[in-house]
Amino acid sequence: MLQESEVHNLNHRQQFCYKNVLIPKWHDVWTRIQIRVNSSKLVRVTQVENEEKLKELEQFSIWNFFSSFLKEKLNDTYVNVGLYSPKTCLKVEIIEEDTQYNVTVTRRFDPKLFFIFLLGLMLFFCGDLLSRSQIFYYSTGMSVGIAASLLIVIFVLSKFMPKKSPIYVILVGGWSFSLYLIQLVLKNLQEIWRCYWQYLLSYVLTVGFISFAVCYKYGPLENERSINLLTWTLQLMGLFFMYSGIQIPHIALAIIIIALCTKNLEYPIQWLFITYRKMCKAAEKTVPPRLLTEEEYRIQGEVETRKALEELREYCNSPDCSAWKTVSRIQSPKRFADFVEGSSHLTPNEVSVHEQEYGLGSIIAEDEIYEETSTEEEDSDFPYPAITQQITS
Repeated sequence: MLQESEVHNLNHRQQFCYKNVLIPKWHDVWTRIQIRVNSSKLVRVTQVENEEKLKELEQFSIWNFFSSFLKEKLNDTYVNVGLYSPKTCLKVEIIEEDTQYNVTVTRRFDPKLFFIFLLGLMLFFCGDLLSRSQIFYYSTGMSVGIAASLLIVIFVLSKFMPKKSPIYVILVGGWSFSLYLIQLVLKNLQEIWRCYWQYLLSYVLTVGFISFAVCYKYGPLENERSINLLTWTLQLMGLFFMYSGIQIPHIALAIIIIALCTKNLEYPIQWLFITYRKMCKAAEKTVPPRLLTEEEYRIQGEVETRKALEELREYCNSPDCSAWKTVSRIQSPKRFADFVEGSSHLTPNEVSVHEQEYGLGSIIAEDEIYEETSTEEEDSDFPYPAITQQITS
């Protein structure tokens, strides 16, 4: 039986079991339990669920015989144990004599899980921005080209192969071999970089340039439906990373629900606000609007007319108004110029006609006209006796 923080040093084949007795708490969301097998030479490690499975491994069967050959042999092996897994067992087999190895169990904060969770948050909340970003488009295309160049080559070759050809069997094997090779390279990436960094750097630069050229040829996505599909794909990947980055399932589901509600919070709030307004309007009694009296109607008309005229004067004096273009379209340029300078917009004749037709006049407008008339009489020799008598009458 394995215990946490205990080291077991052995030099022969042995079976081990670890029993998890601690109940996960909320602060264990990014905690990982790992069993590490570190050896001086290659060893084969097989993980099972309980002691009964270990006994089945000791029995001879064709499946166990072939799986022993397919099982990877490593010097340093990590076995992940779930927080809710009650028991985990493993068998360590040595390949060569005089092989020393040690087995330890650790429970610690895993920064990889935290970064996976942050990546999921970024993809979910920024998926709509990333799907329209050219930087994201080219960087993703180059990364996919570098990481899965063999898969891309096999996919391109499959397009040129005739249908119902036996070469598809080889292509399927090529897919499987490519996936296995990618997994093997990722596991030994540090060792490959230390020993063959020149070849690795040449591969990254060459394949990265080719991938960039292909992305540049086809260009970023422009169709709105394609952009929406990419956005939804990124958001689904974000939800998957968020769930994978948290070790406690119910907390992961709660965070995903909160993220979904936060992302679409404006829609339920807007719906609740509209429903609340409709309920308030239905509960309120309809009050008929109060009608204006004749005096209020006259005063409001004068105030609004004066206000509109002042706004018109301000616009005509502003740089936005083309004075020459406006003057060319009107019949009385001098009257328009006097109005802009502050004169009344009505002539004495227009006020008289309005009085005759409607019997109502604007006292303020009449006073302005009288003042302008008296001023013009003093400055010029052209009187208006007929109009003055008519207005006075």
